[in-house]
Amino acid sequence: MSITKKSLLLIFLVLLIDQISKVYIKLNFVLGESFHVFDWFKIYFIENNGMAFGMEIIGKFFLTSFRIIAVAGLAYFIHYLIKRQARHGFILSISLLLAGAAGNIIDSVFYGVLFSDSYGHLATFLPEAGGYASLFHGKVVDMLYFPIIKNSVGETIFFSPVFNIADSAITISAGIILLFFRKDLNEYLESKSKKQKSDDVA
Repeated sequence: MSITKKSLLLIFLVLLIDQISKVYIKLNFVLGESFHVFDWFKIYFIENNGMAFGMEIIGKFFLTSFRIIAVAGLAYFIHYLIKRQARHGFILSISLLLAGAAGNIIDSVFYGVLFSDSYGHLATFLPEAGGYASLFHGKVVDMLYFPIIKNSVGETIFFSPVFNIADSAITISAGIILLFFRKDLNEYLESKSKKQKSDDVA
């Protein structure tokens, strides 16, 4: 299988698993509901509005738009790496990063239109009254919770974030790149810097 097909397959599989898990949680859990799997792992449904620094609706629109542009940039980067015959592991790591970023963008762009809210009741898909928000203003579904360590009164002191498959893909890909492909990334950045300098001189 070519690296292009491997890259596309990885992106597709991560997006598929991410979206299946989110849609299942959205349709079967009330916001704030949890399911005990192990003492150190729970399914806990929360929603993240995806807005940085408390920005309002206009801010969220531009933030989501910026993320879409960033994903397009990653897609171009993957195409560039494939043409340059970069190491397959590096290409797949960037593909995993793209898949994670795209997974959360789908929520932000479409979920507000596709689902009713989850406050005190199960959400419905394509509700007659319309979704809980307009296009580009949906909330990201999170559900993976690992309260690994607790103190004497049962409060989680590590690990407290609730996240999703897309978040995991982003974190894993970033870790792999830093551990195994930092040199590859630096070489790319250096080549782009040299090209920019030569273009400026010309």
